Amino acid sequence: MELSNALGSNRYAGIALLFAALAGLACAHSPTAAPDVKYVDYLIGPPDKLTVTILPDPPVVESVVVRPDGMITIQLVGDVPAGGKTTDQVATDIQNRISRFKRGALVTVALAGAESPVITVLGEVRTPSTFALTRQMRISEALGTVGGPTLFADDDEVQVVRPGSPPKMILVDMDAIRGGDLRTNVQVYGGDLVYVPPTALASVGYFFQQLLFPFTPFFGAAGAVTGFTR
Repeated sequence: MELSNALGSNRYAGIALLFAALAGLACAHSPTAAPDVKYVDYLIGPPDKLTVTILPDPPVVESVVVRPDGMITIQLVGDVPAGGKTTDQVATDIQNRISRFKRGALVTVALAGAESPVITVLGEVRTPSTFALTRQMRISEALGTVGGPTLFADDDEVQVVRPGSPPKMILVDMDAIRGGDLRTNVQVYGGDLVYVPPTALASVGYFFQQLLFPFTPFFGAAGAVTGFTR
């Protein structure tokens, strides 16, 4: 009986130690250690359609299309660069230019139609976002556009999901690319989804973070729930 009690005590002690170790791992990957993620606005590209409104009276409303050179043409102003900028940035530029002709001008720019090819980058990157492809771009440049992988990223398991029937999965080894092996530095195309997964250790940490702290928001590894697996 004493032996049985001793074995039972040891078993419970082992379980308690296991949970303590897992809790420590979760705390090690708490939000204070994970990088903050800020989402960025859509970047305009040709041939997106924009609606430009200039106030006050008389109001001027223009519908323009971004040309292949990334420019748009506005009355009183002429050509204004729009490619690679947000709508707010273009509005500020037009407002500064038109203030010479119209006192107290207030300009707003709205995206009337997203016609440019875009890619989406998710997972363990600094600024997950969707942006227009205004030129030919390889995966290394696409990751650089969103600030690059975080410290929790599994760099040698980056996934490019290309739409099709069926969709195509391309594995990218960023560690090898940085070392000079460019074989997986593939070109990206409109519609591609780039997913940077967390390391195995970070995945376990995020899992137990949510288990122990269910009301704490995810950070970079939140993209893991999208279900993209090899």
